[in-house]
Amino acid sequence: MVTAVEPVSIIPPPLPGPALHREQWRSATFVHWAVDPGRVAPMLPPGIRPDVRDGQTFVGLVAFEMADVGLLRGPALPPFPETNVRLYSVDAAGRRGIVFLSLDADQRLVVAAARVWLGLNYRAARMTLQADGTLRRYTTRLRRGGVAGALTVEVGPARLEDDLVAFLTARWRLHTHHLGHTWFVQNRHDPWPVRAASLVSLEGNLLASVGLPELDGRAPDHVAYSPGVRVRFGGAFPALPAAPVRRSFSASSIVTCPTVGS
Repeated sequence: MVTAVEPVSIIPPPLPGPALHREQWRSATFVHWAVDPGRVAPMLPPGIRPDVRDGQTFVGLVAFEMADVGLLRGPALPPFPETNVRLYSVDAAGRRGIVFLSLDADQRLVVAAARVWLGLNYRAARMTLQADGTLRRYTTRLRRGGVAGALTVEVGPARLEDDLVAFLTARWRLHTHHLGHTWFVQNRHDPWPVRAASLVSLEGNLLASVGLPELDGRAPDHVAYSPGVRVRFGGAFPALPAAPVRRSFSASSIVTCPTVGS
């Protein structure tokens, strides 16, 4: 039975278990396209449906730098760029989240560990992040397969605080399908300090590489930027009532299993 969808809130809910893992997301650019929910529904894990706002859902291209990745009290990996393509999701319990169609990272250890432990579509890439005044430029080239992209935005001075920004950024879980079950992994962080931004250029085939070729040449519906947030993650729990087991991470397993969130 599908329950009511939880309200959008910039205040994170409590983690369903202990915090195990930390990350910092820095210099984050959000580029979004509004799409028909039926277009992306087949791309979601079993038991997960698109999260809808005013009859539409969204595809997000999010580029940023990952830093301070590690156990809560353990050593951290060196900073590295990451770019993801994501969808907006709701599970049968009404929990809002994100489904990642791809996560490209310039950190081979992260790529391998997240694929094994969560089944996420992490892809090894050569990447750069350059800052020049108000400009931010992110480049991605997969180490295999010929997929590449370059994103440049200009960051504006105005802070953005509206319902759409909250819908797109106040995401406290990821949904994923792995080992025959659909899971959610929850995070906590302060509200994103979001600023207006404008698209300077977007090149490449990152969106086509995940089955959305029509978006590579289409102007986005929303662009924003944030200097970043610090994040805490819990373990993985079944997202569907019928799931018979809980899959949780031990400290020994999570040390090489960073997850990227909202």
